[in-house]
Amino acid sequence: MSSAIRKFNRFELKYLLSWKAAERLKQKLGRYLQPDAHGDENGTYALASLYYDTADYRFYWEKIEGIKFRRKLRIRHYEEKAALTPESPVFVEIKQRLDRVIQKRRVLLPYRDALELCNHRTIPHHAPRDRAVIEEIYAMVWQYNLRPTCITSYMRQAFVGGDYDIGLRVTFDTNIRYRAKDLKLHSKKIGPFMLSPQRVIMEIKVNERVPYWITELVAEHNFALIRISKYCTGLEAADRVPRPNYHFA
Repeated sequence: MSSAIRKFNRFELKYLLSWKAAERLKQKLGRYLQPDAHGDENGTYALASLYYDTADYRFYWEKIEGIKFRRKLRIRHYEEKAALTPESPVFVEIKQRLDRVIQKRRVLLPYRDALELCNHRTIPHHAPRDRAVIEEIYAMVWQYNLRPTCITSYMRQAFVGGDYDIGLRVTFDTNIRYRAKDLKLHSKKIGPFMLSPQRVIMEIKVNERVPYWITELVAEHNFALIRISKYCTGLEAADRVPRPNYHFA
């Protein structure tokens, strides 16, 4: 994990599918993509994210209102068999949207230090190369008086492009749950579903352009783009904010 990319820009396209539609598409994607090596033999792994927001859910409303420049802060844990301990590595991430481009800046810290930074507003020991991002997170927490707001967790099956589709990544997220209470990533409590277990969020992520062949696959299945955020959907499921109506393929 120490060699993981800490900064990148990309485009993301999201779709809300039925489980059956997702399985049909995966079979066809197997001709072009390969499972993500960071997961199991099928490219599958579990992850959980602790999101921060203001008391009036500023980041939520910026997403809902479609603000062209917006940011959000989270601590992300890629789950393993071993329990999450204070020394376990986690990412502290700023996910930023600038018009249509998704930008991420993140640092890898022990879980204990991540909480010190985001919850207690104390800058932890860090590598010199991470100084700019650490200071941005620190300023963001102070500026907006951020607090833990929601945890999302899910299983992700990821596929990546080969030599001809470098930067292409297609993910399928299932078992998508939330917690608006007990906001500790190390808690063993399992939150309720934010979406039906039969629903799958598919994301197509690219550095520059979407390959023509995948555009044709999506069109063949008549999948429609959707503006969906797991963080926002979790808050809606928890009745912290109003719920919209989503349509799925």
